[in-house]
Amino acid sequence: MRQQTMNRDWTAIARTLSEALPYLQRFSGAVVVVKFGGNAMGDAEAMAEFARDVVLMRQVGLNPIVVHGGGPMINDLLNRLGIESNFVRGKRVTDKATVEVVEMVLTGLVNKRIVQAIMDEGGRAVGLSGKDDDMIVCEPDDPELGFVGRPVEMNVQVLRDLFNAGIIPVVAPVATGMEANQTFNVNGDTAAGAIAGALKADRLLLLTDVSGVKGANGDVVTELTDVQVREMIAEGTIAGGMIPKTETALEALEAGVRAVVILDGRVPNACLLELFTEHGAGSMIRMAAREAPADGDDG
Repeated sequence: MRQQTMNRDWTAIARTLSEALPYLQRFSGAVVVVKFGGNAMGDAEAMAEFARDVVLMRQVGLNPIVVHGGGPMINDLLNRLGIESNFVRGKRVTDKATVEVVEMVLTGLVNKRIVQAIMDEGGRAVGLSGKDDDMIVCEPDDPELGFVGRPVEMNVQVLRDLFNAGIIPVVAPVATGMEANQTFNVNGDTAAGAIAGALKADRLLLLTDVSGVKGANGDVVTELTDVQVREMIAEGTIAGGMIPKTETALEALEAGVRAVVILDGRVPNACLLELFTEHGAGSMIRMAAREAPADGDDG
């Protein structure tokens, strides 16, 4: 007869699972778009942990969609091929040679690594890009930047078909254009926000290399409204690389996403902490409650 002595760690695990129940019920069937990028992409252990979390999300009834970046890998291959990068106002000019490398790296190397990691953890995943089924159709974001795209048309039925079949879509942010044979590189956060908006997702999780949106005192602000974000940008409290992330969040909310969370992807199990615990992780941004129009108002 086998005997075991219960220890505090096992008890804590059981309590955590029990406390997660209302969150598991709350998010059952929910669409969650996760932007995966940063340092975690280059670390095999971090990649496996992220894949395990995504598979668990799918296993308990969520519909996760992964959108990824791949900047460091693109830079590495450009350097190895001797393709010089030019910049305008700090942004890379994506000419025809560069966009070909971008497409190779994102839709090939990076996308398939993530798909394989999910499969290795027991999930089902399919890799695709914004060009497949004209999922993301773009116009040039800035003519001086070349083939850098801004989404103007979204066709996301293929994503619904995949997650309804129990498959986790993994999307590379490469898109088609309004003209024939056009390819655009799309910022990963921008692509994730556009996909989340088109699906009216319950959550958009933007994994970054910072702990969240910080207030004037330097502390992470755990909950914000769209109004507060705009005020913090105007005041200069939100600055630098956090501006495009929060602007992506605002655009996603306006498109119908329920909430956007900017969180530190370096934290173990960051997505699970955010979705299934009271504590959460990072900074959650929601639309501020709008007052109903007074009698006689047309608004």
